[in-house]
Amino acid sequence: MTDTPTIASEKTWHALVLGRAGLDLYPQTDGGKTRDANGFTADMGGSGGNIAAAMGKVGTKVALLSALSDDSIGHFVRQRLQECNVSDALLQTCHGNSRTSLAIAEVRPTDCDVVIYRNDAADLQLCLTDAMKAAVADSSNLVVTGTALISEPSRTTTLELMQHAQTHSSRVWLDLDYRPWNWPDLQTTRSIYSLAAQHATVVIGNEEEFAVLTDELEAYIERANSLVIHQTILLKRGGHGASLFSQGKRLDTGVYPVTPLKPYGAGDAFLGNVVDHYHQHKDWQSAIIRGSAAAAIVVSQRGCASAMPNTKEINILQESSVMTPSATWR
Repeated sequence: MTDTPTIASEKTWHALVLGRAGLDLYPQTDGGKTRDANGFTADMGGSGGNIAAAMGKVGTKVALLSALSDDSIGHFVRQRLQECNVSDALLQTCHGNSRTSLAIAEVRPTDCDVVIYRNDAADLQLCLTDAMKAAVADSSNLVVTGTALISEPSRTTTLELMQHAQTHSSRVWLDLDYRPWNWPDLQTTRSIYSLAAQHATVVIGNEEEFAVLTDELEAYIERANSLVIHQTILLKRGGHGASLFSQGKRLDTGVYPVTPLKPYGAGDAFLGNVVDHYHQHKDWQSAIIRGSAAAAIVVSQRGCASAMPNTKEINILQESSVMTPSATWR
């Protein structure tokens, strides 16, 4: 099933991703706890950076809209983005006390501790520029992660760019990306999420994240799929697959069975590849199946950005394994 393409003509950027990127540290060895670590390995993480890396690895012409601190951590992230074929042309640099985020994440399938440091986060200092507006107007897709809405100036920058994308016929993807410790209360979060969702073509999240947006998910989906709003909802169900709601129809998909090494990174791999594949083929079923294959690969490997698979790796998994249960429309 396809929706009505919003792309009037080919644009310079296939996609722009707006959100955080940071440094991830993983205790050695696999299965160990942070408190017992004798060393750590490093990778790029953060939802925005990971989604952009997922797309860059499969050939999407993509750039990250974010801000990094002017220090060795910021330089590390910038270098890793380049290695993942993500353009840093639109990255901003913070010269004050703001710092690039740090996450310490255990590599364990269960009882997995992830500690994130976002004190005065650099990415939340993102300011609107004419160059960013021009790039958004010249991009087929704008992917926004919800943590970019936490505070100013990033919140206003994000909302204005979402509206700008709509005006210039770009498909706007809102990944709710809810992190409760970043928000003062549910009421504030819901108010901001609701405002952002008004400018989104596609809204993505798991059940917990959609519960922040609305108390009545079924009613919200029905309203979003109406002829007046015509918004697509993509509900992630973890190990149970995903459900897509579009134009009054529902698509349920399964997962590719793998032995998980860790629980995180899958959602970013999934979304990055859904955006890339849908941009190319305008077919929801094949896009979600593709994203599910990428997600399976990432949870079975150490790291986040570095674990994002390339096209060949996704093809190999799809040729050697079967999604269970299979995708069904109803």
